[in-house]
Amino acid sequence: MQLDDEDDDYTSEANKQQGISLFPDHEELMITRVEQGQGRKRGRYIIHFGPYSLSVLEDVMIKYNMFKGTSFDKKELENIVIADEKQQAYVLALRYLGRKPRTRQEIAQRLAQKELDQSVIDEVMVRLQREQLVDDDLYARQWARQRITSQRKGKMWVRQELRQKGISKAAIGEALGEITDNEEWESALTVGRKKWNQVRGDIMEKKRKTYPFLMRRGYSGDMTRRVVNHLTAAEQDVASDDEELLQWEE
Repeated sequence: MQLDDEDDDYTSEANKQQGISLFPDHEELMITRVEQGQGRKRGRYIIHFGPYSLSVLEDVMIKYNMFKGTSFDKKELENIVIADEKQQAYVLALRYLGRKPRTRQEIAQRLAQKELDQSVIDEVMVRLQREQLVDDDLYARQWARQRITSQRKGKMWVRQELRQKGISKAAIGEALGEITDNEEWESALTVGRKKWNQVRGDIMEKKRKTYPFLMRRGYSGDMTRRVVNHLTAAEQDVASDDEELLQWEE
């Protein structure tokens, strides 16, 4: 099992497969030496019990008082290894969240890619929610507003994006409901006008290319028609003004 992007050799799975399984049963095991990991293993500590050893995160080591002279039996160490695995998963989730906000589904998928047990993933998700580090409702509201007002995407596009991110239908509905028709109209008009002005040709050619462009960006048919009709009317008004000016010049 790989728990981070640096291919750390000291993982809980390595503990279970190469270390803890070799420890003797029904015997007190005293810590004889504690060694700090180096390089990419910094933050982990190698705990030596004579000829045996395992590796844990620093906060796990402190929590369970894993210092020289302290004794444990094998069962206690197995529980510590499980606790270390959960903590590693939590740290990985925090690192992933540190790059940008994520949904529950995105974090769970990330942890699953590291071949973590589902029970561990579930516990980490509960902890993240309890600490208010993951909030799908807030994520949906922020995502919808940013995509519509800044990225100039339509509500249909945003709805599909949020579905793919695992946001519930109810949360999506509430998030999109906070975006007013006028806000989406301004978004569609801004990007529609830009496309309209880029098209060379007459009004029919501009309409032919602007309409599907707006539909592809996730604006509804009704919103797209409103924008195209508005741009058409504005173009015709300009043409009419130009024609009237020419008549006065003659």
